[in-house]
Amino acid sequence: MNLTELARILKITPQELRDTLPQIGFDIGQRAIKIDNRTAQKIIKTWHNLIKQLEAQKKKIADNQSLNADEETKEQNKKIFVSKFITVRDFSAISQIPVNIVLAELMKNGIFVSMNEKIDFDTAEIIGHDLNLEVKFKEKSDELNEEINSSENKLVKILEQENKNQMVSVSPVVVIMGHVDHGKTQLLDAIRNTNVVKGEAGGITQHIGAYQKKRKNKLITFIDTPGHEAFTAMRSRGAKVADIAVLVVAADDGVKPQTIEAFRIIKSAKIPFLIAINKIDKAGADINKTKQELSSQLNISPEDWGGKDVCVLVSAIQKTGITDLLDTILLIADMEAENIKANPNSAAVGTVIESHIDKGAGPIVTILVQNGTLNIGDQLCYDNKIYGKVRSMKNYQDENIQKATPSTPVKILGLKILPKIGDILEAGDGKRIKKKIYSSMQNVDNKFITKQQVDSQSSKNKEENNKIKNLYVIIKSDTLGSAEAIEESLEKINTEELRVKIIHKGLGNITEGDISRADNSNAQIIGFNVKIPPQINDLIRNQCVQINIFNIIYDLIKHTKIELQKLIKPTIQRVDVGKLKVLQIFRTEKDCQIIGAKVLDGKAEIENSIEIIRNKYIEGCGKLIKLQSGKQDVKFVEKNQECGIKYEGKPIIQKDDILLCYKSVISNR
Repeated sequence: MNLTELARILKITPQELRDTLPQIGFDIGQRAIKIDNRTAQKIIKTWHNLIKQLEAQKKKIADNQSLNADEETKEQNKKIFVSKFITVRDFSAISQIPVNIVLAELMKNGIFVSMNEKIDFDTAEIIGHDLNLEVKFKEKSDELNEEINSSENKLVKILEQENKNQMVSVSPVVVIMGHVDHGKTQLLDAIRNTNVVKGEAGGITQHIGAYQKKRKNKLITFIDTPGHEAFTAMRSRGAKVADIAVLVVAADDGVKPQTIEAFRIIKSAKIPFLIAINKIDKAGADINKTKQELSSQLNISPEDWGGKDVCVLVSAIQKTGITDLLDTILLIADMEAENIKANPNSAAVGTVIESHIDKGAGPIVTILVQNGTLNIGDQLCYDNKIYGKVRSMKNYQDENIQKATPSTPVKILGLKILPKIGDILEAGDGKRIKKKIYSSMQNVDNKFITKQQVDSQSSKNKEENNKIKNLYVIIKSDTLGSAEAIEESLEKINTEELRVKIIHKGLGNITEGDISRADNSNAQIIGFNVKIPPQINDLIRNQCVQINIFNIIYDLIKHTKIELQKLIKPTIQRVDVGKLKVLQIFRTEKDCQIIGAKVLDGKAEIENSIEIIRNKYIEGCGKLIKLQSGKQDVKFVEKNQECGIKYEGKPIIQKDDILLCYKSVISNR
């Protein structure tokens, strides 16, 4: 049955029918045209009863709102901080306003959600205003710092409770940080005698990697953090799990914005550090200039200048200075030996430094064990909830191992739920979570938000919001770290007029569900290191959904910026080029004329539009399609020159007419 026919039977408009059906349990989509007969008959049969129930529910909520009016007034002018998305339940909790009042306020604004569904910040701000709340945006960095500090404090508490007599010195964990393209991964290549950088798209590290190196019979664990500016969050987490930091600076490039940012992360983590001045063999390398920039911009005082900050000169390509770097790391580790200890006899505790879902193996998680010993068969928990059992464990060389001691990075299989990067997992007992499938974006995946919910705004803010153009996107990536980095990067390109709205994000290849979501919400799908399965290509063509797959973050950001610019309606401006006087009419045809003219002002150009002025009135208009000077075809003729013109348009030009030449310029502001 056509939806319009069903609407006529129910005596409402088709759009009202589309808006009402989800509220009474029939979600057919905002773009539906037809509905199957069985469902249509069921709707017709139960329509009036369901509408009565819906109205009764609204009345009940409105009554509850009235009964709780006193509680509402007590919270006047209260300030709360809300992130990009928040569940109605959490909004109620932090604002200390009953959830039924929050739901009622959402209904008043045309948003029908349950208490466990998420609303975006704009919606929270609108209903907050109506509830006498001052809703402020919680920056991503604030959330990240809270999350990191919480994890760090948890680990500190665990270590403080350990028996000091059982604590032993362990391998130092070293984080490599610095500006993009300053040679961090190449430096690790030189240390490990491998060549990882060729495997990274564009030569940029896009995930955290953990590796180990033996020097003087001592192991050193290295963590390679991404250098691109999009990976701030990942670099922060890398610093929090490390004992020592190596700040890499290129001798031919000096201190850059990400060098400064990386140094701030190191200082906030309060860990000892050293500086590796790389690319000393490269043309244009200036070691003294680099040290001057380190001193002036970061207040770093090199040892050879009488300071106390260690600077090691290295060349990752030539593999020079590598042993000096390793010896210096071991020296700092010896000096910090009291702070680099763990108890290998305890239950294992480790931080997640990478996680993703493999199509065949399921969740694969890289953990840095920081205390205790992790064994095959151990049950891992997060926040007292069981995430799964360690079925197999591999070291950084992809070799199967049976146990992992402190400071050892291991890749584990067997978890049923995918943790976030930065989560601290503990071996032990916990509560079981009733889940039958892998949660590909556990703890970070936002519940799908329909375009109706995203766009719902109160009437008093409608005019302001009309000025904002939103690009709705669905993000699919290979790992959680990449998903976070993409989201953070896209947030940075938002402006007051143009915004990227991520309505869903997930892991793995593009699915039919992604196509359906994109179609229902007019969103684009952006994939990062994922694929489009052949079986859904027909579905993509039928639904007309735009999908773009990338493997380099630069290209993804560039594409998104271009798509944002397309949202701005171009303005066409007239630019006057020149003024001519008609001297002679040579030929007149059905739709064109050939004339002689003199340029009085400016110039005349091919493809100019022409206005014909006679006695100060516009007689008509046309186009300049050919231009000659001295019987030669030219592209333009300047002031005081005579020329021949082929004019295309209604043949009305007369001698002594004035021709105004102009062109139209399209501008996106």
